[in-house]
Amino acid sequence: MQLLSPPKPQIPPFTPSLFTSHSSFANPNTSRSHANVPINGLATTPFLKFLMLSSKTGSASPLQDHIIFSESEDEQDEVRVEEDKGKTDEQKEALEGLLLSVRRPVKEDIESKDGLSGNAGEDGYPSTSKLDQGLSEFAKKMPIFAPERGVAPDERPLGINLELGLYRAKVLSRDFQHKEAEQILQKCILFWPEDGRAYVALGKLLCKQSKFAEARSVYERGSQATQGDNPYIWQCWAVLEKKVGNVRRARELFDAATVADKRHVAAWHGWAVLEINQGNLNKARNLLGKGLKYSGGNEYIYQTLALLEAKGNRFEQARYLFQQATQCNPKSCASWLAWAQVEMQQQNNHLARLLFEKAVQSSPKNRFAWHVWALFEANQANVEKGRKLLKIGHALNPRDPVLLQSLALLEYKHSSANLARVLFRRASAIDPRHQPVWFAWGWMEWKEGNINIARELYQRALSIDLESASAARCLQAWGVLEQRAGNLSAARRLFRSSLNINSQSYVTWMTWAALEEEHGNAVRAEEIRNLYFQQRTEVVDDASWVTGFFDIFDPALDSIKRLLNFEQTSPGFFRSQKILAKFQQSESSTTIKNIQDANSFNLDAFIKEKLSLDVSKLDEQMEKYEPRSSANRRNIWTRSSGKLHSTNLQ
Repeated sequence: MQLLSPPKPQIPPFTPSLFTSHSSFANPNTSRSHANVPINGLATTPFLKFLMLSSKTGSASPLQDHIIFSESEDEQDEVRVEEDKGKTDEQKEALEGLLLSVRRPVKEDIESKDGLSGNAGEDGYPSTSKLDQGLSEFAKKMPIFAPERGVAPDERPLGINLELGLYRAKVLSRDFQHKEAEQILQKCILFWPEDGRAYVALGKLLCKQSKFAEARSVYERGSQATQGDNPYIWQCWAVLEKKVGNVRRARELFDAATVADKRHVAAWHGWAVLEINQGNLNKARNLLGKGLKYSGGNEYIYQTLALLEAKGNRFEQARYLFQQATQCNPKSCASWLAWAQVEMQQQNNHLARLLFEKAVQSSPKNRFAWHVWALFEANQANVEKGRKLLKIGHALNPRDPVLLQSLALLEYKHSSANLARVLFRRASAIDPRHQPVWFAWGWMEWKEGNINIARELYQRALSIDLESASAARCLQAWGVLEQRAGNLSAARRLFRSSLNINSQSYVTWMTWAALEEEHGNAVRAEEIRNLYFQQRTEVVDDASWVTGFFDIFDPALDSIKRLLNFEQTSPGFFRSQKILAKFQQSESSTTIKNIQDANSFNLDAFIKEKLSLDVSKLDEQMEKYEPRSSANRRNIWTRSSGKLHSTNLQ
């Protein structure tokens, strides 16, 4: 069979998968055909049957005027191309109309509800409808990435403007100029939509303002614009969902971040911290192990593992892991601080002080180092040194309200309430949305007997966020205030609200039970205690995983494990564990000895040389600093004649 066509019909090619049995157009002798129409060999037999059926029924088909069947095998039966030159224009139009009429039912059939026919052809050829339907369903399940349509590359500014814009937005956000920073980041996204840093910075800025829905939208746009290949966007999005309580969604996003880049250690660490908060300690260790496996040694992973060991009272293993963390990065202030706090809990005060000194030397401007060290010294009755450390930290971080809050509480305990109020007022002016400042200020006013002022300050704290851990503590403290004032029904409501936020608070449950018992409701008090023990979540941390925990941590110990047959549970297995524990103890003892030998730290000389601060002028610097954000605040709470009122500054 041969198909004759005009010399140049300019017909678009057929798509084999789009044709069904009643509209296929084919030519079995494609190697000997001179036609310009592409042929679908798989659909030949259904088309011949269509022609046979049409001839039996007597229906006339215009296609028969242009197709010649050749039953001879000789080349004499070939149709000469010269015969087509005599075709008239009407025949050309008829052929083109015929081909269009043959195609049209295919399109209608594809767009129909039922789709392609699922039955195989009468000749035994299988239909492709099921395959097409399966691919269509699979395509529907696949995520559709729609990249941001920004400015054309030739119309963009120079690439250095992106770096300058990101830095400028960072500076503005530090100065609480959030609106200007958002505008700059939006321009960066417009000009460079494929760069994920602008999405990450904008999302973090919105989260800082508690605009979680807008931040989620930014992260979603960023993941689409980067085709899902940027692990930083997935990880920041997961942190957002974790913060708002969507644990399941956060797990999915952390998983997406690790798929995008398995060496992204922040995703492994953040996912592990999420599992720790949910009580899944074995799952957390598994994730931390994968982080070490794919990204190598990391101080944050070692630090988290060390804290888990300290929580399980395995302090020698914790010291060894802290040593690994500080060896990975000697400038890691967080690792030195965490180690110092563990030693502080074990009453190793001298070693804790040395570790605090290491922390401030590794990062002199770190506000957490100065803050925790100051609290440690204050608890050791070194009030003057604690006050001095807090003032140094505030001089280095004048926009941090936590340092002023702790200094205010220290002054209230060892000096006067009026000085504490001045410091609380400054701290609230620096960051009006810092909830613990208002809560601590309210607690001080309650202790001073100013009940109404304390209520207003508690209410101000709860107006910032009603679902945080600080809100739960604030509600519990407010409940105690109402209990002491005799408002028992209000106290019960406040205790219940606090437990709705944090149902694991032992203090709140027992305080409520004591209230009921104090007023003769012994049965109710016992019910409350039983409720606490029934609903509490007890995390059991077994030590069974320790047998193989060096498999993923320190490759340098592989030879020691092989020497001690570490993987074998034989009678010598437990002896090898003891030998390995002694090895860890000797390593940590060596590290501690080195820290003690290097004890030549002079605080005054250090801050003068490294930080250009004069210890004698710390009070003057505190007086000179005026928070920038206070000029933009509408109200500042002040105390006058025993009442708390707001003063309009504008």
